[in-house]
Amino acid sequence: MKEEAEKYSTVHYRDYLGLDKILNAQHLRSEQVDGNAAHEEMLFIIVHQAYELWFKQIIHELQSVIGLFNTDRVDERNIGTAIGRLKRVVEIEKLLVSQLAIMETMTPLDFLDFRHHLFPASGFQSYQFRAFENLLGLKEDTRITYNGCPYSSVFTEENQKKLQDIIKGGTLYEAIETWLERTPFIELGDFDFLESYKEAVGRMLEKEKVAISASAYLTDHEKEMRLKMLGGTDTFFQTVLDKEHHQQMQWEGKIRMSYDATIAALFINLYRDEPILQLPFQLLTCIIEIDDSLTTWRYRHAQMVMRMLGNKIGTGGSSGHLYLRETAEKHHIFKDLHNISTLLIPRSELPVLPLKIIKNLGYYFNFQKIDDYLEDSM
Repeated sequence: MKEEAEKYSTVHYRDYLGLDKILNAQHLRSEQVDGNAAHEEMLFIIVHQAYELWFKQIIHELQSVIGLFNTDRVDERNIGTAIGRLKRVVEIEKLLVSQLAIMETMTPLDFLDFRHHLFPASGFQSYQFRAFENLLGLKEDTRITYNGCPYSSVFTEENQKKLQDIIKGGTLYEAIETWLERTPFIELGDFDFLESYKEAVGRMLEKEKVAISASAYLTDHEKEMRLKMLGGTDTFFQTVLDKEHHQQMQWEGKIRMSYDATIAALFINLYRDEPILQLPFQLLTCIIEIDDSLTTWRYRHAQMVMRMLGNKIGTGGSSGHLYLRETAEKHHIFKDLHNISTLLIPRSELPVLPLKIIKNLGYYFNFQKIDDYLEDSM
């Protein structure tokens, strides 16, 4: 009875949240070294501690989603769960961006009151942020390096191994790519989706060419330039219309996602209104939003550093603002999903799917309505 009572005993708010540890974890270097605390250092510490707590939650969510997809067969019921958790990551990222505004209530001179105490500490040494990037699928050979050293060189051997283990254990990028490659709803039988898509692209481009040529507001030179930029089915559309071309682009490092996964992502985006494709479309949208929000944070972080430091080097020895701006421009992880927008065509041009495929992309209730309609019409 005593053990049972202890099991269900009440817990105090302070103890449950570990507030004694959290609220006593702000140690101002300015006070320790100079004996005179810089007022703004408290804000600086708390904002960064809050970041680390949110990074921990993001890691928790991403690991769970990767686990849902790292199976031989993904349970469709788990897609909704994954969407909910990925949406939570997006909202956390928005919060991370907004916290920069709080940091910017500190002026550059305020920061200089204690910045000299921070060397060589730096955000580059945030293990959790690097774990976050690795879980998403940022490849090491595409990372912008600083001081010519690997990104992991600032960590202990133990944490370096953990970062490598994250990659070996599977990333969100790999999990989604594998899932797309084996999605059952793109098994279209006798229907040649790509041939029908190619014809639709041709019609769309022809209409745009006619509109450009007939424009009364463009000069002949402008028309020529626009027609050249418009291209044809042998330009950017070739990445899905020609498998060998796609694989060559992969080999050159211009494309990362496999051909089959790209076709699946395109099909989902084009026919997103079909009942069974609505959740997969939401899933891909969430992933793009995570990539977008992370890029937004990188840009805002770079701008904040420019405001605070100008062109000073960072406390970790990087080029500061220039390095951060470059990561924002080049550390896109799901660029291939963004590029699907290039391949989209208007709904009015979508190839009409055979009735059998429409039934396979619907729900049972819809099947019955279609069957009843066919019976009544006979």
